[in-house]
Amino acid sequence: MSELFSAVDALVASRSPLPPPAERRRLRQAHALTLDEVAAALGVRRATVGDWEMGKTEPRPPQREAYAHLLKQLTQLYPAPENTDAGASGEERPDTGPAPLSASSAPSGAAPEAAAPAPPVASTAADASTAADASTAADASPVVGAAAPAPPAPSGPAPSVRPSPPSRRPSGAKAAPAAAPVAGGAYAHGPLLVLDADAERNVTGYGAGGLIVDVPAKSLPALVEWTLAEGRLGAERLHGSGKDADPLLVLTEAACERYGLPAELSHEERLAGRLAEGHKVVKQLQRAEWQLTRRGLGPWARIYRPAQGGRRRCVQVCVPSWHALDDRAWGHAARLEPAELARVLGVYADRVMTPVGSTAVTGLHLMTALNPPTRASEPDADGRRHREHRPGSLGTEPMDPAPCEAPDGHPVLAGLPRFHVRGPGEKLFEEAYDWAREMTDEECMRRHLVGIDVNLAFGAAANGAVVGLASPPEHVTKPTFDAAVPGSWLVDLSHVDLNRVKVGKQWRDLDAGLLPSPFTPTGRPPEGPAWYATPTVAYAVELGYDVTPLQAWVRRESGRFLDGWYKRLRDAYVATMADLGVSEKLPPAEFLSAMDGYRSRDPQVALVLGAVKMTVKGGIGKLQERARGGGWKPGQAWPALARPTWRPDIRATVISRARINMHRKMLALAAATGQYPVAVLSDCAVYAADGPSPLDVLPYGADGKTVPGSFRLGVSPGMVKHEGTQSMLWGADVLERLAGDGHVANLARYVKTGEVTAKDTGE
Repeated sequence: MSELFSAVDALVASRSPLPPPAERRRLRQAHALTLDEVAAALGVRRATVGDWEMGKTEPRPPQREAYAHLLKQLTQLYPAPENTDAGASGEERPDTGPAPLSASSAPSGAAPEAAAPAPPVASTAADASTAADASTAADASPVVGAAAPAPPAPSGPAPSVRPSPPSRRPSGAKAAPAAAPVAGGAYAHGPLLVLDADAERNVTGYGAGGLIVDVPAKSLPALVEWTLAEGRLGAERLHGSGKDADPLLVLTEAACERYGLPAELSHEERLAGRLAEGHKVVKQLQRAEWQLTRRGLGPWARIYRPAQGGRRRCVQVCVPSWHALDDRAWGHAARLEPAELARVLGVYADRVMTPVGSTAVTGLHLMTALNPPTRASEPDADGRRHREHRPGSLGTEPMDPAPCEAPDGHPVLAGLPRFHVRGPGEKLFEEAYDWAREMTDEECMRRHLVGIDVNLAFGAAANGAVVGLASPPEHVTKPTFDAAVPGSWLVDLSHVDLNRVKVGKQWRDLDAGLLPSPFTPTGRPPEGPAWYATPTVAYAVELGYDVTPLQAWVRRESGRFLDGWYKRLRDAYVATMADLGVSEKLPPAEFLSAMDGYRSRDPQVALVLGAVKMTVKGGIGKLQERARGGGWKPGQAWPALARPTWRPDIRATVISRARINMHRKMLALAAATGQYPVAVLSDCAVYAADGPSPLDVLPYGADGKTVPGSFRLGVSPGMVKHEGTQSMLWGADVLERLAGDGHVANLARYVKTGEVTAKDTGE
């Protein structure tokens, strides 16, 4: 009988009643819970909870009962207001007539105060002739702009929301679907606005979820004031000890002209990276007591006043026409219509974070946002709290690298002779692969050259990486190697024989001349003692060889600092690929089919994908940002060194892991099939094959499984996709054209498109 009652209880729990999606979000925000916290408690992904709150999916057992219990408790703590309007709930209201007049559009002679303030209702920015069309567009779009509950809602009137102005798209152009509306609250209008101005100098803000608002500000200082007082822009913090994201304003060329800014920077201003200090708009900000950071009023600017009562007063400004959105990361995003650009940036802001600069700068900031250096302490005797170091973070102070880890020109190398060139015995050379070899006669008889590329290779390498934290490097002579200790090791690995290595637990005989060495980025075997990061030395041990370091710089305080960063970007990448029709766990053939033309399914979302990938790559690169500008001299410090996140040792660890991961997969494939790469460039490997598909390189059985430990086709980071295929005749031509003294052209550099630039040919 008890089993029957248990079955009935389970049946009831599987249908546990839940409040509407908008109410779920309101309750979470009312209790200052983040999506990550709810997801962790329920054992699901952050995006899953977001989908529940947007009504895209419904929770299933066993999470449904627990989720319903959470919401029931929160409902008792935070009852719904009796007169909840659309602005509070985040839901669209039925169209009952014209939108209320804003102060700027009141009839002549009417006092501005008499106009009823419009609630923050999200109207679609895409052109649509019917409400059904608009609804369809919204349903097809990604979720953007999670609102944050921490700060109180502005006390002033909500910005006016008005119908969409006539589109400037060419006749017949397809309107981009709007993203789902954002919720109400302090950040009811999402993380950002793209501002545009019409011929009458009226300014319109385009936000996430298709939101369109009137912007009454007549000057840049007034715009900043309006944004902080009435704009309802921003995003909730990504970590409980972190900070909410500052609002972002993106100015089109028309908006620049409206606020007295040039549509484009002059040659001198481009070189300086900012407007001159004497520019009239800069002076306007100074008179209004707004401050600029050291980078001034440039493509990415931060306008702020000192914090009051622990509240930040800061607005980020982005000017695409000043080349703020680099084509290498954002493609043609800077040339999109305002509503389309708002959608692209809004999706990125929701899945990654609100941009604060280039994708590289944003990638670096994301590390700190997810792993803040400080936290609130426990109350002292007087009941006061203060900020203290947060374990697991990099802390708040910059740190000098070990001499072997420092790039040329760093102050710690000031004692070296001026023109001294450091070799592997003095400098850590942990870089990505750039290796190629001559093809064998058998390989030349094959018809195709097939390139396979590792998805988000540096992100996958960051996952699980143990790195040094807030303690400085410690020098040790004649250390015993410990794979669990992050650091740099001076060790001779020239004795490692790649003709006979351990693959898994078995010794295998291979042709070492057909594989790159795992210990150098050139793929050439080391010739003597050299500095290596911990993962590289650990791989020599994994291959079955003893290592005897001569000395080391180790870091005793360590942790997996980048795990949260990887997970955030991994989820962003996978979710964006799903929007483009490529989901996880597809069988190999279906995956390749889904990848065919995937970017063309939604070109705007494809722009987000490119930005996510560059955020990973650029964020890792920023860990060792070099000196820039003509005034710097070797031995002098440069601004990046003042950051706690200037950590070349962490960059070296990630790149070492990425290169070792690549070699491990190539080794497993060679041991199982006898196939060897002919070229490797970073995360792309090229193989000679009889057919044009990756399936002609990677052996898959009827059960859908392939060689353990080798390359696997799929969308997840660390798995591979098809980079491109060219004919063997093409490869022979490229090798002949680019042949040099002992030089073999790297076909992995050209296999994607087949195009070889004049720069590479020397023409």
